[in-house]
Amino acid sequence: MVDETIEAAKATLRVTARAARAALDCGERAEAAEAAARHFFESIALQKSDVVAAYWRIRDELDCQPILIKLMDSNQTVVLPVVLGPDEPLDLRVWEQGASLYEAGFGTLAPSDLAPRAEPDIVLMPLLAFDNRGTRLGYGGGYYDRTLASMKKRPKLIGLAYSAQEFERLPRDAHDVPLDAVVTEAGIVHFGAAA
Repeated sequence: MVDETIEAAKATLRVTARAARAALDCGERAEAAEAAARHFFESIALQKSDVVAAYWRIRDELDCQPILIKLMDSNQTVVLPVVLGPDEPLDLRVWEQGASLYEAGFGTLAPSDLAPRAEPDIVLMPLLAFDNRGTRLGYGGGYYDRTLASMKKRPKLIGLAYSAQEFERLPRDAHDVPLDAVVTEAGIVHFGAAA
């Protein structure tokens, strides 16, 4: 059951979070994406067998491409999400080396419908805001919540954000799964299991 008070608070916070993210200029965004990629690879131990779910940036999200490029160059298995419908989990398609990407709605790109699917060990998640407990404020569509609920195993959840997206405290519903870590241009923060 959805707590309407929490949902109303989240809606208000989404407006504030979007404004904070939009206030960054293009140069700051590009530098932040490169710095976040460095922090990611310095701090996250990847196994060759790990499947990493990433995303194709929309609007003014932190650009995941510097991470994607390095993952692809090192032959790490990468999946990109595709929205199938408003009440469906994300379809996680493997992006194979050399394969083309296609428009997948919402301004994103993704592998073809014929691409294999895989469950990730690590999920890189865009967000509007985060707090020091690992609470993630998304766009409100519930896509990642449904996707995580449908998985056989719980992957490591890593938010990608600008440091300006950190809030003191965000409301958390019972269905909101906390992040394990968040990577920004300023570094990485790991959250405890009891976050």
